Amino acid sequence: RRDLQRSLVAEGEPVRVYVPYGTQWYPYLTRRLAERPANVWFFLSNLFARGG
Repeated sequence: RRDLQRSLVAEGEPVRVYVPYGTQWYPYLTRRLAERPANVWFFLSNLFARGG
């Protein structure tokens, strides 16, 4: 999505990227993936598309 982010910024739109961090990042990630199983595929495909 970086190309989309750059495009929006070039058009003057504000862009923010949410990055969970700290000791609770893993429980947060697993909870979010459980809330919407389709995100599992999205997460894995993006992880491997960028070379991990």
